Amino acid sequence: MTQASNERIQLLDILRGFAIMGTLGTNIWLFAHLGDVDYLFTYAHNDWWASMDVLIRYLVLFLVNGKLLGLLTILFGAGLELQYSRSLVRKKRWPGPYLLTALFLMLEGLLHYTLVLEYDILMSYAMTAVLVAWVVKRGERAMKRTMWITGIFHGMLILLLFASSLGLYLSGESMPMNHALGTEALYGSGTWLEQVAFRLANFGFFRTEAIFVLPLNIFLFLTGVRLMRAGAFQPDERGRAIRRRMLKLGLGAGIPLNLLLFVPGGVFDFPLRYLFAPIMAIGYIALLALLTERFSRWSLWSMLERVGRMALSCYVLQNVLASVIFYGWGLGLGGKTSSLTTTAVWVLICLSLLFFSGIWLRLFKQGPLEAARKTMTRRFSARERNHASKTISG
Repeated sequence: MTQASNERIQLLDILRGFAIMGTLGTNIWLFAHLGDVDYLFTYAHNDWWASMDVLIRYLVLFLVNGKLLGLLTILFGAGLELQYSRSLVRKKRWPGPYLLTALFLMLEGLLHYTLVLEYDILMSYAMTAVLVAWVVKRGERAMKRTMWITGIFHGMLILLLFASSLGLYLSGESMPMNHALGTEALYGSGTWLEQVAFRLANFGFFRTEAIFVLPLNIFLFLTGVRLMRAGAFQPDERGRAIRRRMLKLGLGAGIPLNLLLFVPGGVFDFPLRYLFAPIMAIGYIALLALLTERFSRWSLWSMLERVGRMALSCYVLQNVLASVIFYGWGLGLGGKTSSLTTTAVWVLICLSLLFFSGIWLRLFKQGPLEAARKTMTRRFSARERNHASKTISG
């Protein structure tokens, strides 16, 4: 088991910063196309050879779609393991205070969903965190058993979706995901309050994916826990040996599998995002770790580390900025930008995050949302201790 320490693991923060900005590389297409999720898949708009504009979108999606989300999910599991090991060293009950962290994440995700983005990932992470916290408490055998169960269940579900997509393709049909919800008109010319009301009215529909990915999230959380326990994130020879194997698996298998994105018809859309992308995420962990060691003097790593230290705040901020840029109540660029311009906006927002996190952490120890979470958990813990002491004295 990983030794508990108050020191942060630099590689984890670098990876977390990279993953946060990478998730915007997927979401930016939702903002740019005014909520039309078809632009994240290939069954619609699937002639990648038709123009340079379409090819650029495909290339960006090949690099980021599902990969950085998978990476972020693994890192959440690694963070859970750090908190669990620290609770053991400090002889605190588990999951105990960690449930407060999950509760804050759920509340933050609900606000983020309502006010900013309907495809929020934080609520799903909060549910996963609670479930995995109890699994971890039950020990190694429970973890392995849970990984087998969730992995097989998720794999079978994706296989069924793949078979359905293939059947529709062979019959000359398709299944657009946008379901004519009218997001283009709403996000293009509607007010912010109208968008908020729309998300609340369609809460069940938009939270379908958050439930759908729970088995995958559990599997990836536990993958992060086991990688942390194995020492995969440590800057020693044991960690490097593990990462070399991760690199071979993640890129050696992940790249060929994810190149199926370019197969016409979109029949591999579900396996690509929900099965093959996390494999490539494993390779990204190892590749980024290798680069940080080979080019350790690059200032890029310290900038990514700062974003990773305030990942929650930066995740929300990047989506707020994208909303302002693309939605009608802001600059109104949605539906008007080429793929190259959309990619450039993504890069500019990422540069803004690097600048913002650097300035903020010079003035404060934590990001604003991280500080709010810490304050809330401390207050709840203090109330709990006071209540316990009164009960004992009574």
